[in-house]
Amino acid sequence: MIHKLEHIGVMVNDMDASVKFYTEVIGLQLVNRAKLDDGVELGFLSFPGSSDIELELIGRGSDGLSDSGKVHHIAFTVSDIEAEVERLKGLGVRMMDQAPRVILNGVKIAFFYGPDGERLEFFQPAAK
Repeated sequence: MIHKLEHIGVMVNDMDASVKFYTEVIGLQLVNRAKLDDGVELGFLSFPGSSDIELELIGRGSDGLSDSGKVHHIAFTVSDIEAEVERLKGLGVRMMDQAPRVILNGVKIAFFYGPDGERLEFFQPAAK
């Protein structure tokens, strides 16, 4: 029986830059950082107040794994998408959407890029 999504693993080129982005821009907290015997560096992040790992950053190493696997996007729920988009712009984050789009009966979304070109999304549920 499957209980929940454990985490999302994202390949990164620069662990320091990615940890900084996901902690300072997205607001996650770094829980642990480790290096495996084959040289692969891992960073585990969670939301403040949670012990659940949500995002695993995977650095380049000598494990022979291809880095060409793709994650289409990672979405984060926000309460004020307009303010969050403006905050990202102020931080110089590369945006796909310059303003939120409304879809599916009032859901608001906005896409932007992480430091390795990964597609990220802010998602604001429709007002009830």
